[in-house]
Amino acid sequence: MMDPSPYKFYHEDDFDSRQHLQSYFSDKPDEVSEEDSMIFPIENLTKTFTEGHIKRDVLIDLSQGSIVHHLFAACDFFKHIIVLKMRDRCIMELKRWVDERTGAFNWGHVTTLHEDIEENRDLLEEKEGKVRSALQHVLKCDLDKEDIMDPIVLPPADCIISFSLLDAISKDQDDYMRYLRKFSSLLKPGGHIILIGGLGMTYYTIGKHKFCAFNYYEDFARKALVEEGFIIDRCEVKMRTCVNDHIDHKGMIFIAAHRET
Repeated sequence: MMDPSPYKFYHEDDFDSRQHLQSYFSDKPDEVSEEDSMIFPIENLTKTFTEGHIKRDVLIDLSQGSIVHHLFAACDFFKHIIVLKMRDRCIMELKRWVDERTGAFNWGHVTTLHEDIEENRDLLEEKEGKVRSALQHVLKCDLDKEDIMDPIVLPPADCIISFSLLDAISKDQDDYMRYLRKFSSLLKPGGHIILIGGLGMTYYTIGKHKFCAFNYYEDFARKALVEEGFIIDRCEVKMRTCVNDHIDHKGMIFIAAHRET
């Protein structure tokens, strides 16, 4: 039975990061989320990075939960990857994988997806090793602060990736714009930002709990970036093909943009 209590919020209520991974990013044969949560982002990240327009130094990742699969596409293109998380539980789950500790979530199936998309048959250990080597810091941020990393000073990023985090923490358009502004403040002049999220979504479930999601569509995402001074380089939308009761998104969006210098 679904929890009858009101919807929960990712940044305000208890969030089970391992259950999140198992629910939407597992290797089970009947994983209906694979096309949206894994294949679509991987394909578009691979296309974007291989075009060579993004400088290859510092990447900052601000994404929901403890996901790491999207960073497999980035490890060949950035010297340093810095992951920022707002939840201690998410940090612990991700560090368990980074440190190759017993019980870490297995991302081997995603490596296979990357190899198929990139047509590159690197060994599993080599690909995962590249990600771990580039992923030098997993740090906690505070989204309530104007400078979300205060008092830590980070090197300005060439690129920021945010996978579903804006969807999960924004309650309305003003929230989305405020958080987008905070994220983009971590960029170098002329830096790039990549947003991946669900369209037309109002909720997603983690175990027995329903979490609220910000409902928006492509036109709003485009407008938000333009208002923040970005020029859109790529925007891909994929409509949802598989239906389940765990999440009600209508489609997925991948949008890459750069800020004018």
